[in-house]
Amino acid sequence: MASSVDGFSKWTKAEKIKWVVDTYASDPQAVTSLLETYWHRDSDTQQLHDEFIENTLTNFYLPFGVAPNFVIDGTAYTLPMVIEESSVVAAACKSAKYWASRGGFHTQILGTDKVGQVHFTRNTSPEETRAFFEGIKAELLEGVAPLVANMELRGGGIRSITLVDKTQDLPNYYQLFVRFGTADAMGANFINSCLEQLAQTLKSADPELTVVMSILSNYVPDCTVRSEVSCPIADLGGVDGLSAEAFAQKIKQAVDIARVEPYRAVTHNKGIMNGIDAVVLATGNDFRAIEAGVHAYAAKDGRYTSLTHCSIESGIFRFWIEVPLSLGTVGGLTQLHPLVKWSLEMLGKPSAQQLMGIVAAAGLAQNWAAVQSLVTTGIQKGHMKMHLLNILNQLGADAEEKAAMVDYFKTHTVHYQGVVQALTDYRNNR
Repeated sequence: MASSVDGFSKWTKAEKIKWVVDTYASDPQAVTSLLETYWHRDSDTQQLHDEFIENTLTNFYLPFGVAPNFVIDGTAYTLPMVIEESSVVAAACKSAKYWASRGGFHTQILGTDKVGQVHFTRNTSPEETRAFFEGIKAELLEGVAPLVANMELRGGGIRSITLVDKTQDLPNYYQLFVRFGTADAMGANFINSCLEQLAQTLKSADPELTVVMSILSNYVPDCTVRSEVSCPIADLGGVDGLSAEAFAQKIKQAVDIARVEPYRAVTHNKGIMNGIDAVVLATGNDFRAIEAGVHAYAAKDGRYTSLTHCSIESGIFRFWIEVPLSLGTVGGLTQLHPLVKWSLEMLGKPSAQQLMGIVAAAGLAQNWAAVQSLVTTGIQKGHMKMHLLNILNQLGADAEEKAAMVDYFKTHTVHYQGVVQALTDYRNNR
């Protein structure tokens, strides 16, 4: 067990690395070499990475892939995707190509409002607090005016401020509930700065009240986007021996099960987030905030349920998603991280609203691929073949062995012990 260390954050990078490897590594020289291997070869870029977070030792890389053939609102896109899970990018590519020939993905922005709250307590009746709030509302807006001026020029700003009485839940507890527009920025710093200024004005107006905290919310049910695919049932084509009609019905049944069964819904939505998170990461957005908001949205009616929906009416198959996505294309890492800048360039430098549609389409595509596999061949057939290379790499297979194993497992079920045995047999017979 390592002893505590003082002043670590003030040490140089080399000093931090030496302490960490000397304290924890069985082979300090090998670990030091490992950490240095993942430094960026350009020292300026590495310095930039070092300053993203505190106490940086090295970089932890994830694969950066692309999924071409997405047709979204009539425009062809190649989506950047950052993820480590096998088959995610392949599934996105498959879905994109499938729906590109059937009209592509169509999106609609349902809202762009984001939320922040000033949480405070006041030892007065709700009626008195309401009158107090109405009396200082203009002062609240005046106090924050310098902070919102630039955002208003870009079409954003404060949409509304309301008082929320929560005294039935906690004694003396109230909120300033504030709706924001943040244009093409995700807006976290803007929102939090505004909230803290509102809190100061509130406290100045009544020194007896207590401001508990001022913070944005990652639950953004009014910053949502819809993405949809549809076509005549006949155009779906037969799949794995199923007629187009039977295939459509099985897809709908699978989505309906996720709608009513929370155990299934969690895994169903996790697959959606494979696609969403991969594009969110590639574009420098906060995937943790997105995850938190999306899963809260999935339970907004009191029960956790599917984010996707399906209908079959008058011979038309429709499959869609409605999802909250608080995204930005300016600020944060978008102008700092070189690969983030390239990702946004690849997407045609989209606005925040356009990026919402792109990300939602990625989630819908991922869900389509997963559900299609589940109701036909099963999820493991495609997934384990992608996972085969991971197993072979763990076992130290060379190029010739990998080629032989890929060929062998075209007609055999992939599982770890089976791969070990097949590789052993191949090596013994070489």
